[in-house]
Amino acid sequence: MSLRIGQLPDRTPVKLSVSVEPDLACALADYAAIYAETYGAQEKPETLVPVMLEMFLSSDAGFKRARKALHARASKGDT
Repeated sequence: MSLRIGQLPDRTPVKLSVSVEPDLACALADYAAIYAETYGAQEKPETLVPVMLEMFLSSDAGFKRARKALHARASKGDT
């Protein structure tokens, strides 16, 4: 059978642990508080951080170009 969409990739979250400086932890807590004021929904900073990182990476044109080149080299076996 042929379907229009292929099999979905693995979407199982991967847990990462990071340590941040106290100033960044405070800024993330403030961001979560402002988020709650803005949207009326409480979210922990650790819930917002993955979205922030995803948005940052998706907006970084240099990273996207370099990543594409990296994967092109890897597919040629030139890693």
